[in-house]
Amino acid sequence: MSTTTTIRLPEELKGRVAAAAERAGSTTHAFILEAIAEKTAREEQRADLVQEAEARYARIAASGETIPWQDMRRYLMAHVAGSSIARTSTTNGAIASPTPRKLAR
Repeated sequence: MSTTTTIRLPEELKGRVAAAAERAGSTTHAFILEAIAEKTAREEQRADLVQEAEARYARIAASGETIPWQDMRRYLMAHVAGSSIARTSTTNGAIASPTPRKLAR
């Protein structure tokens, strides 16, 4: 079911929206609905990201363990380059997965 919501657009913005909708091959109404849906989705993604970041920080604070950036960067660069990556330290030249360490205080 749909409901009606009235929005008041400044004339200049209304003209820009109409022109953009025409360029996109859409009606002004459909263009506005799509814009609202896109903005809503972005905000929901941002909220999810913040929630995930807070949960990860809480896990770090609870465990006191982190991976130093230099170790993680070396690991990520090797992964992107397609290098062999071992789960533990290795003597065969493969990059070892970074190991969490207690936070320095």
